[in-house]
Amino acid sequence: MNKYASGVLEKLQTRMPWEKEFLATVEEVFGSISTVLDRDSHYESYSLLENLVEPDRIINFRVPWRDDQGKIHVNLGYRVEFNNALGPYKGGLRFHASVNQSILKFLGFEQIFKNALTGLPIGGGKGGSDFNPRGKSETEIMSFCQSFMLELANYIGPSRDVPAGDIGVGSREIGYLFGTYKRITKLYDGALTGKGEGWGGSILRPEATGYGVTYFLEEILKKQDDSVKGKVVAASGFGNVTWGVVKKVNELGGKVVTLSGPDGFIHDKDGITGEKVEYMLKMRLSGNDRVEDYADKFGVPFYKGQKPWGIEGIDVAIPAATQNEVNVEDVKIMEKNGVQFVIEGANLPLELSAINYIQETKMIYAPGKAANAGGVSCSQFEMAQNSSGVHWTEAEVDKQLHHVMSFIHSQCYDTAIEYDQKDNYLLGGNIAGFKRVADAMLDQGMV
Repeated sequence: MNKYASGVLEKLQTRMPWEKEFLATVEEVFGSISTVLDRDSHYESYSLLENLVEPDRIINFRVPWRDDQGKIHVNLGYRVEFNNALGPYKGGLRFHASVNQSILKFLGFEQIFKNALTGLPIGGGKGGSDFNPRGKSETEIMSFCQSFMLELANYIGPSRDVPAGDIGVGSREIGYLFGTYKRITKLYDGALTGKGEGWGGSILRPEATGYGVTYFLEEILKKQDDSVKGKVVAASGFGNVTWGVVKKVNELGGKVVTLSGPDGFIHDKDGITGEKVEYMLKMRLSGNDRVEDYADKFGVPFYKGQKPWGIEGIDVAIPAATQNEVNVEDVKIMEKNGVQFVIEGANLPLELSAINYIQETKMIYAPGKAANAGGVSCSQFEMAQNSSGVHWTEAEVDKQLHHVMSFIHSQCYDTAIEYDQKDNYLLGGNIAGFKRVADAMLDQGMV
């Protein structure tokens, strides 16, 4: 690692050793951009990295809400407004018990470069709460969302910060949040994305991340004189991202044969097609995390407490559940079984050690900051539609999404070639995203 980058990282590690997720993503990015820093010393002369790793601001607040029995609960709310050099802060809200400041800083830092790679005018941010909607009633979720927005409304707006959904925050939660935002501000504007299609949302938003992942895979395969047709894919999760992957992979002639949840994974060797795809929607809406229900309904094997990465005959692995779900041993199993491509569908699902290992293998690895940018791209399409007062067709949204994912791939691929690292999408993506953000920061003045 470049001496300047190493020094900045060491200071972060000394100051906040408990923020492991955030430190891991900083280390991953700094490792890739060291070549840029070696070539160009003016980033160091302006203390660019010191500025880059510090959020513009972190907003913390309490969120009191009342359950159906009348008991008052208090959760923590956050919004990390990380960097707006390229446009308004943009990034999702996550409602999950695991949410803390380190996770949101990690997600916000990743979002800076992901959004930069899209070429769209959006900065990086993230937010959420340690509130978990699962197991809560509709009125309890509404009560929480209304209380959360009472504070968040002070900091968001279409030209400042535009949150979206993430884990635990779907169109239902966005609806409750937006309704409260309107009452507070007396405005009907694009301060949130992920809205219902009938009241300002964009068509294809739920599928967009999974579609984008598949389009990115398609572009990688084109460079190998290959295609998605005939490819066998193992995916984790069963939410929006995996659902979108399943639909688009099927459309392009491949098949997805696994889904996973906290209880384990299923292996459907015939592929998840037809009514099985529609059943994924029912699974998501059921409010539980069981994929065993799929196995029971369709008579396929279920592997309790296991991950899907040990299945033989897999060409492509797409971890699409959550961060740090794939470790070094998982990658070694993939390598042994002949997996050729590992495409991140979630945000940093590979542990840092797994990323370092996979870079030394023959497998082609695509980082989430590039491959899963379809979701935030579609969110920006929603912002554009809200601003202009129009509604795009499904064909138009899909066309624009495909264009953005092709553009992202080209940036990653071409930048890797420029730095003599063909097919190193991690290095290419990090450098391309970094240079766009860093140069904008310098143009706008560092103090």
